[in-house]
Amino acid sequence: MGDLSREMKTDVLVVGAGPTGLLLAAALTKLGVDAVLVDGKPGPTTESRALVLQARTMEILDQLDLVDAFLDEAMTARVASPGFERRSFGRVPVGRIGAGLSPFAGLYVLEQSKTERILGEHLARLGGSVLWGHPLTGLSEQPDGGIEAVLEGTDGRMLVSARYCVGTDGASSLVRKLRGIPFEGVTNEHSFYVSDAHGVTGLEPDAVNLRFGSDDLLVTFPMAPGGNDRLLGTIRLSGPAVEVTEDAARVKLSTVFGVDYDTSSWFSTYRISHRVAAHFRDGHVFLAGDAGHVHSPVGAQGMNTGLQDSHNLAFALTAVLHQGAQDSALDRYEAERRPVALRLVATTDRVFGFVTGTSSASRFVRRRLSRVFLPFLVGALPRVPLSRRLFEYVSQIRIHYWMSAAARSTGRRGRVVGRRLPWTGTNFDVLRALDWQVHSYGAVARREAVRLRSALRLPLHRFPTAGSSKLVNGRFYLIRPDGFVAAEADGRQAIDVFRTALAEQGVSRDRRAEVGTVSG
Repeated sequence: MGDLSREMKTDVLVVGAGPTGLLLAAALTKLGVDAVLVDGKPGPTTESRALVLQARTMEILDQLDLVDAFLDEAMTARVASPGFERRSFGRVPVGRIGAGLSPFAGLYVLEQSKTERILGEHLARLGGSVLWGHPLTGLSEQPDGGIEAVLEGTDGRMLVSARYCVGTDGASSLVRKLRGIPFEGVTNEHSFYVSDAHGVTGLEPDAVNLRFGSDDLLVTFPMAPGGNDRLLGTIRLSGPAVEVTEDAARVKLSTVFGVDYDTSSWFSTYRISHRVAAHFRDGHVFLAGDAGHVHSPVGAQGMNTGLQDSHNLAFALTAVLHQGAQDSALDRYEAERRPVALRLVATTDRVFGFVTGTSSASRFVRRRLSRVFLPFLVGALPRVPLSRRLFEYVSQIRIHYWMSAAARSTGRRGRVVGRRLPWTGTNFDVLRALDWQVHSYGAVARREAVRLRSALRLPLHRFPTAGSSKLVNGRFYLIRPDGFVAAEADGRQAIDVFRTALAEQGVSRDRRAEVGTVSG
């Protein structure tokens, strides 16, 4: 590779200092893993870009002692307002629908530049930093394990040797390209515009607005009180125009949706792609965030999925680097996170196809049925059980992982195992320990609890009741460091069941946490 001015060694090289990379570097640093975060840009993002934080992401931020900083700056949208063109069909209380399912029952609106600032400041407090202005130019896997990366900076070239490399460098990921990983999918023919507008009129205030049109779509998010909103939509222009100008977008907004605004601080256009990388792991190299998956903004889940990739991968890398797990345990990252991306891309692709489709059926549904169905939905949704299931999907608290080969072979997903721990109102605080633990709910035999704790050498937390959640009083639950339930059993079977589950997850018995105390 020629003469290099500097050399650096680390456990994990993270390429790309957007939200996904910043969270990964911060989580790894908090977990005691040496990580280096680099980015080719001269500094942080200044545009607002990604905007919405879902409930599951807020739970992750809470586990990492970060959520208060986000709550201080984010605007909470607890209401959604669907409609057709100029007409709003009312307000759906999203926060009320999600009450009891998550401590963060709403949509949290915060522009990406502020998200990156909060994450960057947190990383700095932990002793980490970002190496800006150092684009990646070379990446190779070494025969004895690990990778070597070449960075080019204004201060010369740098060679970085690392056990693992994670590409969090966006949809045009150079890490993915250097590894030759296909980015499978399509790019939609329609152009989208996005505007951060001020002095907006014609919308339901302080709400997420979803307006269908005969040919157009408008989605808005409140960024601050007083008519400051993110406007996102697609329009079809006649004639030879190939780009959506702000003037053309404003004309459509006014004539079709009755929406106007005074000024904008950002306006941009882009085309929507629906793509997933063929692999999320290639040897010692991983992909996370937009480097591994991109899709339409329907559902506002893009950045959230990337942050959750990082959360999952941080614990997996820590288990291998510091807790005695075999390298093969890292295969779980792709096995768990890639299906999430595939389902998300497939779902948003179908929804996007409906709202932008030019077929006679799509037009009929938008023009006719939406004006009949949506008003009914607004009135009925808060009262039907389906609404809570919908909240679980959109907020990403219903994601499922297969915890064992045996479970996968049955094809039957459990109510609790393989899912994020149901919230009871009191059981999330102990997840800040960032380690394996056992929970029990309701009355259990104390002797069984002590035996279980001693046999597994894991902390055991007892809670007085499971409440109305999917947990069952009198049972024990094995909880992964990321808050997902790895196994459940009654007291007589728990030791054997949990030992098997820990082995399936690649956890070394000698590296488990020291014996905790029975709490509660």
